[in-house]
Amino acid sequence: MALPSSIVVREVGARDGLQAEAPITVEQRLELIDALLVAGVTHIEVAAFVSPKAVPAMADAEIVVAGLGCPEGVVRAALVPNRRGAEMALAAGVDELTVTISASAVYNERNVRMTIDDSIDSIAATCALAADVAVPVDAVVSCAFGSPYEGDIVPEFVSLLAARLREVGCAAITLADTTGMCTPRRLDAVLAVTGTDIGLHLHETRGTGLVNAYAGLLAGVTRFDTSVGGLGGSPFAAGAAGNLATEELVALCDDLGIATGIGIDALIEAALLAEQLLGHAVPSRVAHAGPRSRRA
Repeated sequence: MALPSSIVVREVGARDGLQAEAPITVEQRLELIDALLVAGVTHIEVAAFVSPKAVPAMADAEIVVAGLGCPEGVVRAALVPNRRGAEMALAAGVDELTVTISASAVYNERNVRMTIDDSIDSIAATCALAADVAVPVDAVVSCAFGSPYEGDIVPEFVSLLAARLREVGCAAITLADTTGMCTPRRLDAVLAVTGTDIGLHLHETRGTGLVNAYAGLLAGVTRFDTSVGGLGGSPFAAGAAGNLATEELVALCDDLGIATGIGIDALIEAALLAEQLLGHAVPSRVAHAGPRSRRA
């Protein structure tokens, strides 16, 4: 097996995981982020600079960033939907911007009310703004492995979209299985045309998130988005389940000898803290059963 020696895990629970939940306080959000940092997370999406009317759980993003400060060695990312959001995030001092676009035209319209071409123009404006202050932009391509509205997405279209995003200034591309339609076969088909210099953002709608992550590891992918406790899910697609749980990927990597820099025991404590803060169980299996290996 040709597995990487290490991977980068971008923790998205404090944004993607919490945005669909009933709002918790800024102090509670910071408590969860602090627990993740204690576990060894060094790349974390901390907030979204979006309308609080549209996403109440992400209100006061600038206060979250200010409260977190600038921990040494930590990349603090923020999701921005447009130029105004980017201006606010950059003013708050984040280290990375995340933008989204869909490979599904229908999903893109429902999610951001724009055509794919319009979204590329908006992302280009954000990239230009971020370039002025040397902040990188990561474009997350949702529905990269299939759309709940259009079915299969042609891999070559995903590759073309990724190339266009790089041309307008995106420093990184992350392919998202937004509604859990990916399988190892479909993943391989997309990676065959995009290459493996991408991130993977996987969901567990059909229970394939971890097996797809393993297929990605075998293919040579070394960047993954995951969410503590397996929190998250798209509000724009019925039945979409949460993200691949950070502790499930870390537990697998520990057993395979792949370094993540994240301690599994402290990570499980963070997942159980999320349960307390949200008032309900998280879907992660490792959070409740524990890992079979504790190498990290």
